Amino acid sequence: MTDSAPRRTVLAAALAAVAGTAVASAAPAAVAGDRGHAPQPELVDNRFWVSWADWRSGTRTGTRAVLASRPGLVIATPAGLTDYTDPHTGTTSTWEYASWTSPVHTSAVPATEVIASWNAATPPGTWIQIELRGTYSDATTTPWYVMGRWASGDGDIRRTSVDDQSDGRSSVWTDTCAVDDPASGLRLTAYQLRLTLHRTPGTRLTPTVWRLGAMASDLPDRFTVPASTPRLARELAVPRYSQNTHVGQYPEYDNGGEAWCSPTSSQMIVEYWGRRPSAEDLAWVNPDFADPQVCHAARFTFDHQYDGCGNWPFNAAYAATYPAMNAVVTRLRSLTELETLIRAGIPAITSQSFRKEELTGAGYGTSGHLMTVIGFTEAGDVIANDPASPSNEAVRRVYPRREWENIWLRTKRYNASGAVVSGTGGVCYLYFPERPTAAQRKALAAVGVR
Repeated sequence: MTDSAPRRTVLAAALAAVAGTAVASAAPAAVAGDRGHAPQPELVDNRFWVSWADWRSGTRTGTRAVLASRPGLVIATPAGLTDYTDPHTGTTSTWEYASWTSPVHTSAVPATEVIASWNAATPPGTWIQIELRGTYSDATTTPWYVMGRWASGDGDIRRTSVDDQSDGRSSVWTDTCAVDDPASGLRLTAYQLRLTLHRTPGTRLTPTVWRLGAMASDLPDRFTVPASTPRLARELAVPRYSQNTHVGQYPEYDNGGEAWCSPTSSQMIVEYWGRRPSAEDLAWVNPDFADPQVCHAARFTFDHQYDGCGNWPFNAAYAATYPAMNAVVTRLRSLTELETLIRAGIPAITSQSFRKEELTGAGYGTSGHLMTVIGFTEAGDVIANDPASPSNEAVRRVYPRREWENIWLRTKRYNASGAVVSGTGGVCYLYFPERPTAAQRKALAAVGVR
C-alpha cells in the first residue's frame, strides 16, 4: 500500500533531524505577463515551459522548437556524441545529443524544495536527461543536479533517478531537490532546467518534449492545518483498481502489487480521461492476470535506482505518454483548491502518510501512500479511490474530511514509534487533457498550473 520506503524514509529523517522550525518566506506577487507562469498560490510556485515562445527562449544547442498544435522541442542537428554507461545494466553505448537550457526562473517563493516534472515522447532509440541548477539566497549556485534519466520504454536505458547528489547545502532525494537545513534561512530563490535529448547515432530519431517545469515551495512546519469549509458535493466516475489484487505479480517491479499505489492510481486517472494501453502494449503481461494495465503502469513508472514505482515525476511522465495528455507534480494549499479541480471534472492523485488511528476507515497505517481523490460528499467528506483495498469493488472509500485534510497537508507528524517525521505537505499529481475545457483551464490556473 505504500511507496517504497528508502527515499521517503531517508528524506523524512533528514528533514526531521534539522533543529528549529523553518519560517515561511513571504511570497511576492507573480509577475504579470510571465508566459506560462500562473498566479501563484501562497508558498507554492509553478513554472512550466510549454509554448513555442517558451521553447525558443533560453539556450538551444542542437535543438529546435517545433511550431505545431502541441509545440515541443526536438533534436535538429546533434551537438556531438557522448558515451553513457547504464549503471543498471553495465552497458556502455554511444549517443548523439542536443540540449536546451531554460532561462533563469526567479521563483515567487524562495524555496526549500523544488520538484521538476516533464511530458515527452521517446521513441525506441531515444531518451532524455533532466537537470536542475538552483540559485541560493546568498547568490551562489548549486551544481547541475540530475533530476531524472528517462525513457517511456526500457529497451535502451533503464529509467533512473541518481543518488548521492549534494553540495553540502542542498541534496537531491530521488525526485526532490531540497535545502538541507531549512532552519538556517537558506533558500533556493531561482533555478534553471536543462534538457539533454539523446538518440542512436546516424538516425533521424528524436525525443519530443512538450512540457518541462518545476514546483518550488516553502511550507511552514505544521502538525495540523486549518480546517476548510465544505463547498462542493460531486463525485467523478473514475475507474477503480486495487493494487492488492496484484500482490506477488512481477516482483522485479517494487515487490509486486503490494507497493503499486502510485502506478495503480495513475492508471485510474489515465483511464478516466479515456486513454488506455493497447492490446499490443499489454502483450507482455501474463494473460492470467486481471487488470493487466496496472502491471503495465508499474513497469513503465519503475525507477531502477529508487527500486520502486513511487517516483512522482516518473508517474506524471508515464501519464503524459498517452495521446494528448498533460501531467504535472505540484502542491495544493487546501481541500478548497481540490474542490475547485473536482468541480471542473479534474481528479487528483494525492500523497499522504498516517498512523492507522489517524484515518478512520482506512484500516492501515503507512509511511507514504498515493490515492485518487474523486469527489466530496454532501457533508464535505473526501471520496477517494484507495488502491490499498482488497478488491476493485472495495476501492471507493469515504474518509472524514478533517482527518484526511490534515494527513495530506501537514508537513510534520509522529510515526508509530513516536518520532517526528515529515509529511508530504499537499503533494499531488494532476493529469489533464492537452485541450482542457474553459472551466478546466480556469480551475488549473486557480491552483497555479498552466
